[in-house]
Amino acid sequence: MGGAVPDLGVLERRAAWSAVRNVLAVRLDAMGDVLMTTPAFRAIRESVPDARLTLLTSPGAVDVAACIPELDAVIAHDVPWMKATAPRTDPGPDLAFIERLREARFDAAIVFTVHSQDPLPAALTCWLAGIPLRLAHCRDNPYQLLTDWVRDPEALEPQRHEVRRQLDLVATVGYTTEDVHLSLRVPPDASRRVRSMVAALGLGFGAGERWAVLHPGATAASRRYPPDRFAAAARTLAVEDGWRFLVTGSPGEAAVADEVVRGIGGAATSLAGRLSFGELAALIAIAPVLITNNTGPAHMAAAVGTPVVDVYALTNLQHAPWAVRHRLVVHDVPCRGCRKSVCPLGHNACLTSIEPDEVVAATRELVGGTRTPADDAVLAAL
Repeated sequence: MGGAVPDLGVLERRAAWSAVRNVLAVRLDAMGDVLMTTPAFRAIRESVPDARLTLLTSPGAVDVAACIPELDAVIAHDVPWMKATAPRTDPGPDLAFIERLREARFDAAIVFTVHSQDPLPAALTCWLAGIPLRLAHCRDNPYQLLTDWVRDPEALEPQRHEVRRQLDLVATVGYTTEDVHLSLRVPPDASRRVRSMVAALGLGFGAGERWAVLHPGATAASRRYPPDRFAAAARTLAVEDGWRFLVTGSPGEAAVADEVVRGIGGAATSLAGRLSFGELAALIAIAPVLITNNTGPAHMAAAVGTPVVDVYALTNLQHAPWAVRHRLVVHDVPCRGCRKSVCPLGHNACLTSIEPDEVVAATRELVGGTRTPADDAVLAAL
């Protein structure tokens, strides 16, 4: 008899995963990371359509999770092994949380991590909660903590885009999808409010409209292009090309947004601190282009199909906008891939070496409709 002999262990594992009806997806990072995992969520949904899919995430990602159509429910918890969690000495909240997971009676848990994260604390939590099937990438042998161990090939640096990493993970248990776009459902009421607001500002929604959303903030200082340079690039586009700008940000980024608006002049309006998450998604969805750093709104734009100019710090190499027309404005540096929230060398050269004129050129090229190898790379990812 010809042909390969089937691996009964693999077949048995896939049969077990195809029978699950209550799945916990663990993604404890920020908004952008959750968005980049949505194609993997879709693969789960399409492969086990009768299963309930719950996301366990950080409190900071709850808003985006509520707008992901593949999810049935969301659980938020500040786990002690993530850097954004405030210090605490009492394990009581975590013990109670494990009991909450046990009561939910999940059949399976999939732990999604970036290449630099250790999945074992989450795997241990899921094991203590009595979840029978547990899948994750892991560098070290997890022994009994994972029933399905995918040895992580990216111990030193990423070799795949973050979206592809998570799709590859779930494919090991037979979960696949042909649609690898990011998912984000814009709330209809938020869309109506934003369209009314934009119209009141005298901006239109048709092809050829010359306005942009400019989002100058980022959670990590190492990924923030200097506000005065953002302003200089936007000022050039305003004076020479007639562009207008809506500058967005969180309430804590209002001062940065105001600095950018002052630098641009009368062609800019600050909306920082004035938009809910749904309204920000609605605004990005109707914008001709988004200009930003490597941060969550870049992935929001990718999810809703808005072209992105991404002034891209090289701290994380695997987070470029996925499956959307975009331009990366980037300068290579020897210290690329540091994964630091604050530049350890103090110069932030991967951003400070970028001139405003380069942002201007990238914006003009992107909106001008010129096909480039960057567009071909996007199409190849689909």
